[in-house]
Amino acid sequence: MQAKRVTFPGKITPYLLLLPQVAVTLVFFVWPAGEALVSSLFAQDAFGLGSSFVGLANFAALLRDPAYLEAVGVSFLFAFCVTALAMGLGLAFAAAADALGKAAGLYQVLLVWPYAVAPAVAGVLWLFMFDPSVGMVARALRTAGLPWNHTLDGGQALTLVILAAAWKQVSYNFLFFYAGLRAIPQGALEAAALDGAGPFQRFRHIVLPLIAPTTFFLLVVNLTYAFFDTFGIIHATTGGGPGRATTILVYKVFRDGFEGLDLGGSSAQSVVLLVIVVALTALQFRHIERKVSY
Repeated sequence: MQAKRVTFPGKITPYLLLLPQVAVTLVFFVWPAGEALVSSLFAQDAFGLGSSFVGLANFAALLRDPAYLEAVGVSFLFAFCVTALAMGLGLAFAAAADALGKAAGLYQVLLVWPYAVAPAVAGVLWLFMFDPSVGMVARALRTAGLPWNHTLDGGQALTLVILAAAWKQVSYNFLFFYAGLRAIPQGALEAAALDGAGPFQRFRHIVLPLIAPTTFFLLVVNLTYAFFDTFGIIHATTGGGPGRATTILVYKVFRDGFEGLDLGGSSAQSVVLLVIVVALTALQFRHIERKVSY
């Protein structure tokens, strides 16, 4: 069946329809990125009254900074754990809801609610639950013989922000996985069952390949979320501490730029962070997308 083409009455109409999105992209993405790139080439005083051109000196300083290299390692560990946990739980919940059929209405609503919570609010919720003094989860862990104090233990603090960030993203993953599962032809699953394939075999050889495009899309979105959109959670939960245990790259940009007033250095960090995310996305499209069948 030939696809129906949409024709516009005038040549200028398509450009007018694209104009709002192009304007938003230029104002909120391209312009700030350009300003950060220019600022990264200068050394500025703390009050922004003067600057001097230093070229790539700000970038060279990052490679010699142990705190920055530590933040890079923490960021990759944090992003990997958040992505794996959020996507794994999202797929598990979607499969459970799909198995319930029409009876999963309330289940879907409850799972979508966390996505409406602001990142800072989500961080505060998890902070109260795991507070060493009054948190109900912290008390339950102590009762079970597992002392919890994320204000002193860096590993526990990193675990806390990973759980909070993943919880915030599970709802988004659930929606897309659920839509993908509902689109799978039931005839294929029934035919596989008649051939003797068990539930695990049907899921592995039929369901997973058919939702591969959705999985790839969510992989890109979740990695971007973990690197860029988790500042509010970390700021409200641990403030990057204890020490530098939960200071990821996006939070270090804030610390050095707004607290340390190193405007040139923080701009260089933002440029490096952008390059890292773009490189990861390009690698995914180059090597992972080839294995995806649309």
